Amino acid sequence: MNILIMILTFCLMEGATWLIHKYIMHGFLWILHKDHHDHSNEGALEKNDYFFVIFALPTIALMYFGSLHHFNYLFFIGLGIMLYGMAYFFVHDIFIHQRIKLFANTNHRYFLAMRRAHKQHHKHLSKEEGECFGFLFVPFKYLKMYHNSSKK
Repeated sequence: MNILIMILTFCLMEGATWLIHKYIMHGFLWILHKDHHDHSNEGALEKNDYFFVIFALPTIALMYFGSLHHFNYLFFIGLGIMLYGMAYFFVHDIFIHQRIKLFANTNHRYFLAMRRAHKQHHKHLSKEEGECFGFLFVPFKYLKMYHNSSKK
């Protein structure tokens, strides 16, 4: 049952990410997210990186309090969020934005579509008129663009 809670939490995080990205990061916390779009910060870190800390705090709390009671459901909710956060870091920061130069060359349809959707998101330099706020779910129109470009 706990593994199911963790998997369900991981999956639900895609919807939560879309909502948080569209309405919070492109809303009242745009001041932290803006440099991620306009690249106004010349250092290795961006103000946008504060979101890792903001999202880690409730995750740590869930895992801590869930571990106090023989690893109850709170722990596994926190674990699902943590695993989603790790996936986000590896895919968004390493694969898409190449903050660490790994996996630069791919011909896989899904990954090409993911990069394209993210590029479409970043073409908007203001907080309005955005698109593609999700992370792992790639809109079908981008998958169709790369239908014949990869080996299956």
